[in-house]
Amino acid sequence: MPELMTRRAYLLAAIRTAGQPVTTARAEQLMADSPWPTTRRNTARKDLRSFARAGLLTPAVGADGRTTYLLTTSTGNR
Repeated sequence: MPELMTRRAYLLAAIRTAGQPVTTARAEQLMADSPWPTTRRNTARKDLRSFARAGLLTPAVGADGRTTYLLTTSTGNR
């Protein structure tokens, strides 16, 4: 990944590479091997919410109340 990448750009690229729904815990795991390994749950949650507000991810709340974020495609949700 490019050398001058921001934390959020790195996370979004990792989510797109994984190509599967992501939870806060999964986002935290994706950041563990990043240049920002100290990114924890609260920061990951804020980043995922930011992506959702920007229309890059779509939140889906399961029956258990957990939020999972799905990649948004140009034609709708995945």
